[in-house]
Amino acid sequence: MARGRPPCGICGQDIDYGLPHLDPDAYVVDHIVPLSKGGPDEVSNKQAAHRSCNRAKSDKLDDDRATVRRFVTDRDWWS
Repeated sequence: MARGRPPCGICGQDIDYGLPHLDPDAYVVDHIVPLSKGGPDEVSNKQAAHRSCNRAKSDKLDDDRATVRRFVTDRDWWS
């Protein structure tokens, strides 16, 4: 999965695949439908994610959680 370098399947932002594995923005594999909710441990049920996004999602389904979003802006708020 990491070979294709897809963006985070949860927030949609790019992932830095070179970060140490414990970094909050590091790449991890997320089960789209959590194993605890009956999701299969198959490639079709997996997506790339940031460690922090995956932790925020936890074992919830889309219906169980508010959408996790990360916003990046270059806007200068003090001008």
